[in-house]
Amino acid sequence: MDPISDMLTIIRNAQGFQKEKVVLPFSNLKFEVAKVLEKEGFLGKIDKRGKKEKKKLEILLKYENGAPAISGLKKISKSGQRIYKSHKDIRKIRGGYGIAIISTSKGLMTDKEARKKRLGGEVIAEIW
Repeated sequence: MDPISDMLTIIRNAQGFQKEKVVLPFSNLKFEVAKVLEKEGFLGKIDKRGKKEKKKLEILLKYENGAPAISGLKKISKSGQRIYKSHKDIRKIRGGYGIAIISTSKGLMTDKEARKKRLGGEVIAEIW
């Protein structure tokens, strides 16, 4: 399966059970996605643990008044069908309350940053 959709599913399920944190196998792409979500306020602290093959990604989940900070998420690009958009075609998510994670030539960034820098790329996921 797709490691990013697995990561998002694990986070969604853990928040459904009010878990404090999740621990995932480490990858640079997962780490970068988690950093974007942390910067936007959807996740708590992110930490790398272990060495070499035993590296783990530890993510503290964030809640607001007992409700998960992430109310919904949707994987857009899938392994069978990649979705690419130019900066002109990237739309606001939920009227600006959500974000889209875009993989650009300058790295992973939100839809707002991609529009501001006039960069297009692969739309990874939408989070609100």
